[in-house]
Amino acid sequence: MTATTGPTAGRGFRSAELGWPELHRIPHPPYRLPVIGDALGTNIRTPIQDSLRLGRRLGPIFRRKAFGKEIVLVGGAGLAAELADESRFAKHVGVGVANLRPVAGDGLFTAYNHEPNWQLAHDVLAPGFSREAMAGYHPMMLDVAERLMDHWDRAGAAGDAVDVPGDMTKLTLETIAGTGFGHDFGSFERTRPHPFVAAMVGTLTYAQRRNVVPDPLAPLLLRGATRHNQADMAYLNETVDTVVRARRSSGGGGAGDLLDRMLETAHPDTGERLSAENVRRQVITFLIAGHETTSGALSFALHHLARRPDLAARARAEVDRVWGDTARPGYEQVAKLRYVRRVLDETLRLWPTAPAFSREAREDTVLGGVHPMRRGAWALVLAAMLHRDPEVWGPDAERFDPDRFDAAAVRARPPHTFKPFGTGARACIGRQFALHEATLVLGLLLRRYELRPDPAYRLRVAERLTLMPDGLRLNVERRVGGGVGTAVAAPEVNGDPTSAPEAPQMPSSPSRCPVTGAGD
Repeated sequence: MTATTGPTAGRGFRSAELGWPELHRIPHPPYRLPVIGDALGTNIRTPIQDSLRLGRRLGPIFRRKAFGKEIVLVGGAGLAAELADESRFAKHVGVGVANLRPVAGDGLFTAYNHEPNWQLAHDVLAPGFSREAMAGYHPMMLDVAERLMDHWDRAGAAGDAVDVPGDMTKLTLETIAGTGFGHDFGSFERTRPHPFVAAMVGTLTYAQRRNVVPDPLAPLLLRGATRHNQADMAYLNETVDTVVRARRSSGGGGAGDLLDRMLETAHPDTGERLSAENVRRQVITFLIAGHETTSGALSFALHHLARRPDLAARARAEVDRVWGDTARPGYEQVAKLRYVRRVLDETLRLWPTAPAFSREAREDTVLGGVHPMRRGAWALVLAAMLHRDPEVWGPDAERFDPDRFDAAAVRARPPHTFKPFGTGARACIGRQFALHEATLVLGLLLRRYELRPDPAYRLRVAERLTLMPDGLRLNVERRVGGGVGTAVAAPEVNGDPTSAPEAPQMPSSPSRCPVTGAGD
């Protein structure tokens, strides 16, 4: 069995009792009730954060049940490492992801393992994320970042706070639309989000809500939401069809972007091409996945840096040293921002914006030497819980500390303990694109602005399959000499040029982790 072939057809929800013969060994929340199961006291809008709180009490593996549907959740590092073994487990499409299939179909993210279009599309599109392709996207990433900074310059001059999640969404949508498909949504020229963003958020939110509403009650409880979701999906399809028609009418070819590859490239071995329907599904997949998670990562990173001016100063000193007076840093200069990358990695540790992924057994097996699993049985790996496992990350796992990702610390950790992009053959194909974009943008913003938080703001996390700070606004002030680099050399501390002397830390604020109550 290959890494891309799943063990089952994978259609429909499979409750845990069908695949875990000794389910009684796995703890569940107290006060389970008939019919509704563990639903009492849960918040349907924050299932991931609810699960993190439960995991702290119940341990590295536990189960939740609502209205006859039961799932097994894993957050312990040892069990998660087993589930990452591609010889024993494969991606499972379910719990929210499957609810996106009406719009994304057999796109790269939502395809079942047995569907041939996954391998075809992966092989056709993988060269679009090569080093050469990434270097080609870099100038357009800079162009979009400059549009963002023009917007922030105006806000700062007027004394207005910036809407961080909203602006990061505009940035990342324009970046993937421009680099991948030659399209401009005009996001920064709008006072309200583009309708595509509203439709995307609606579709993601509906997919999450479908997880917690029992099927027999969905027609009653979600009647209006279902009509709205159908309109959202129709708008997404119409938007993508317009983009594809424009490319076809222009004669196609020449751009060398992802859309060109979808329309013009045949599989190198079989000669197959993507069908028109699959092209639509792949474009929707990339437009949604290619911007929603990166915007969340940047928003969380800016939140933490604004709260920790000592860390922001250290990152800013690295940017000044590496980029100097270069107005538009080159592609190669981005990878040299090692501390800025650590900031992003630590952000994705605490708040992996794709906070969970599912794995299913290829054959009958035993997880952790204790829990038998039948072929096709599956578990939801909570990356946000895995990334807080104190056995891996220490007793201060809730603390934001980018030095967890210095080279020595990374080498000392066991494998499969950091999974912000999923795992295995079905891990995110665009992860290097996302990391390059996020590192570039964070470097540009740190070089240009001082970040001033609202002292009264408490971190709230919105869930819509992905995670995003809710209501985060910052005041931004242009640095003296900022914007083209101040060429300040960061003094070396213990031979590490990123270890600049720390600025005074901001006094403790009322901001707290919404899951544990710990300071952020």
